[in-house]
Amino acid sequence: MQGSPQARALRGNLTDAEQRLWYRLRNRRFGGYKFRRQVPVGPYVIDFVCMAERLIVEVDGGQHAQRAAADARRTRYLEGQGYRVVRFWNNEVLGNFEGVLQRLMETLTLPSP
Repeated sequence: MQGSPQARALRGNLTDAEQRLWYRLRNRRFGGYKFRRQVPVGPYVIDFVCMAERLIVEVDGGQHAQRAAADARRTRYLEGQGYRVVRFWNNEVLGNFEGVLQRLMETLTLPSP
């Protein structure tokens, strides 16, 4: 699963927002939850995932504003695989980091649908 060349390349090329969030998510630093980064799920490589809670965290840059339909298809696919998906914009992670962490913790502690 982690052997995807694309995932491996993305792990070495995180955006500033992804790096900042990964620093808090890695090594069970965030509420003891285990996260992985740049993980292949079906045809997609997702930014972060907590497998135990089936939660995917996507951090989107400005290019995603023009890709709303593609992102919606991606989210539907991932939800169809049993994951919950939460998305944050890069500027949200960089400008409201504590708010992002609070929303993420709230999502993690909600019962899965």
